[in-house]
Amino acid sequence: MIIPIKPWLDRANGAAVKKGGLVLAADADFFRSTMRGGAGLKQSEEVNRMEFYHQPIMGKEVLAAMAPLEGKQVFDGTLGGGGHTELFLQHGTHVVGCDQDAEALGYAERRLSQYEDRFLPVLGNFADMDEILHAVGIDQVDGVLMDLGVSSHQLDEPSRGFSFREDGPLDMRMDVRTEFSARELVNEWSEEDMIHIFREYGEEKRAVRAAKEIVKARQAAPIETTLQLAEVVEKAVPRISGKHPATRVFQAIRIAVNREMEVLATALDKSIQILSGGGVLAVITFHSLEDRMVKWFMRRHSTPVLDRPEWPEPRENSDYCLALPSRRAIAPSEAEIKANPRARSAKLRVAVKLED
Repeated sequence: MIIPIKPWLDRANGAAVKKGGLVLAADADFFRSTMRGGAGLKQSEEVNRMEFYHQPIMGKEVLAAMAPLEGKQVFDGTLGGGGHTELFLQHGTHVVGCDQDAEALGYAERRLSQYEDRFLPVLGNFADMDEILHAVGIDQVDGVLMDLGVSSHQLDEPSRGFSFREDGPLDMRMDVRTEFSARELVNEWSEEDMIHIFREYGEEKRAVRAAKEIVKARQAAPIETTLQLAEVVEKAVPRISGKHPATRVFQAIRIAVNREMEVLATALDKSIQILSGGGVLAVITFHSLEDRMVKWFMRRHSTPVLDRPEWPEPRENSDYCLALPSRRAIAPSEAEIKANPRARSAKLRVAVKLED
């Protein structure tokens, strides 16, 4: 379901956006009911008291890559606290900001309310970017940004269950409207299925031992909290570095719960469809699985001619539609890492859609 927070004026033609199949935020009670799993928050209450981090990762680099200008339209697929979107808006760009986290969306909507005629926050998943834009009368945009991974607020809020720094319910859902959570995965999935995701999504070498320990523990009693799970995994995975032994298992579970790799693959394909000629695709990743997928996607679509040993001659690449300003990922500066340690693992990859 796609839920814009308020109507938006499209300065390109001066016409109010049609509601189409969208549920607009005129139904504010419905929007508030999605927050905190239906707690019915009021604007002046809990969401305003929560601290959302909106310091954008590699903000200068993203601006340099996307060159937002007055009148351009950008789709920010991971609005979060609105940091990147605010940079675009400051340059006169129109932004459709999408996020599946209703708490973050409500916060960003209020923080960026001064840009109301150029900013449309939408509750939804960036894998539906084509449907979202079509519903508000936009066929193509000049830029697509995807800042992947978990937000700082999600990590720091124990009730979201993403981290084992503090105890909280096993949840890990980025969209609290979905039913499947980390609790169901940990307590109901088979040992074989857990081994598979720990290896594939967590790149955990001791996946078998971790899965066996989880199955053993849940036979005695359900595993309900983040610290319970972390303690169980620590029995199977020894501490050999500064990282907690459960780090990779938690990553794997989060990716599986939110179908992150499947969603990213869909979003990358759709980004090509909605970008206009000369439009920029910028993706910030935080772990090797995401980065590999983005790297090979961009390379596959930026290679004009393919050649394989078994072919008699090279062939034109039917997927060729992108140009890469650089084949290397952009890393954050040392100064940014010092100011924001969570930027350490970030990588920015950029591609430009070829003119028709």
